[in-house]
Amino acid sequence: MMNDAFDDSAQLRLEIAAAAARLVAQDGADYGSAKRKAARQILGEQQGRPNLLPDDELIEEQLRQYNALFLADSQPARLFQLRTIALQVMEALEQFQPLLSGAVLNGTAGPHDEIYLQLFAESAKDIHIFLLNKNVLLDMSESPHFKGARYDAVETASFLWKNEGVHAALYEIDDRRGALKARADGKVLRTDIAGLRSLLASAATATE
Repeated sequence: MMNDAFDDSAQLRLEIAAAAARLVAQDGADYGSAKRKAARQILGEQQGRPNLLPDDELIEEQLRQYNALFLADSQPARLFQLRTIALQVMEALEQFQPLLSGAVLNGTAGPHDEIYLQLFAESAKDIHIFLLNKNVLLDMSESPHFKGARYDAVETASFLWKNEGVHAALYEIDDRRGALKARADGKVLRTDIAGLRSLLASAATATE
């Protein structure tokens, strides 16, 4: 009976993850809201059971499968386009040691995705001034610190570049220490300009 219960929970988590992945791909929902909406759709009265919610890694895995099944003709080109524009932005902001994160890095980016960067400077004001001097219109907000909830949120500058949305979180220089380290499971969460160039080169070689 215990094995049956475990299998049932695992299957429900997988179904929620698959439904959440569809919401991310089709509507551009973020993982958190997609997960909650999918849980409401599938669990109904059982949605109060938090142990049934999938983690982000399972949703990402299901999103990759969705892209391969339903967006194979368009998603790779969209990803390449976003990575190309991300490289242009990062090169323009090279003095702030930019790092790329999110769906554009991990390869799941689709039609609704935007570019997420992390910039590093002695003062966020230096980045403000640089962008404003380039006549970039900024929309300022805050984002959670990538090191976790015990760190203060950071300013985030959102703007358009070649008609693509860019969200640049503004960090202090010391925050960059260790930012390029992979997780214990080997997953890379951020990459620099050189790493992005390598991804683009690999994609170009694969299509030849």
